Amino acid sequence: MSDDEKIPFNLLHPEPLLIVISGPSGVGKDTVVQEMQKRGLPIHFVVTATTRPPRKGEVNGVDYFFYTKDEFAELIEQDELLEYAFVYNDYKGIPKFQVREAWETGKDVVMRLDVQGAATIRELYPEALLIFLTTESEDELVRRLRARKTETPDELKMRIATARQELKRASNFDYVVLNREDQIDRTVDTIEAIIRAEHHRVHHRKVTL
Repeated sequence: MSDDEKIPFNLLHPEPLLIVISGPSGVGKDTVVQEMQKRGLPIHFVVTATTRPPRKGEVNGVDYFFYTKDEFAELIEQDELLEYAFVYNDYKGIPKFQVREAWETGKDVVMRLDVQGAATIRELYPEALLIFLTTESEDELVRRLRARKTETPDELKMRIATARQELKRASNFDYVVLNREDQIDRTVDTIEAIIRAEHHRVHHRKVTL
């Protein structure tokens, strides 16, 4: 490993990054982000805010930030959410305060979002770094979705149709990373390399909230 590679990538350039990890359902976004967390990287992984009640064992500020609908509406009014959506009768969104706090300590910020959420971030914050996870083929993605067995046949059919359309949106991202099955380390190594390279840019990505 070179001396440069030993330097934490957030120290190569002082400006922290706003990073989105995205891709269609079944591509392994959650697994990739969990592996990144295990490595103890100098990164803050955002916690989503929601208006749904906590489930057994969930901890406020760790699993989610739990808000009432009135509190969430106030966040919207004050423009204190990076992005938000109404999903299954509840609101979900990403509070800006945690991003500011992370950046004050020089940490990059990573968000795991679906493809639509990533598109929203691109529109609102063009300098965000968007990484698209994909599989080796469309057939492989469909196989993964079917193997999960977490949806009804109709729900699965809709997820497959949506995922196929989302694969076509890879060109809207900055980087595409192939997440091969059983090669999670290789995937995360690639993402780390991308982040390190971004901190070497002459014209750095600067996001203003």
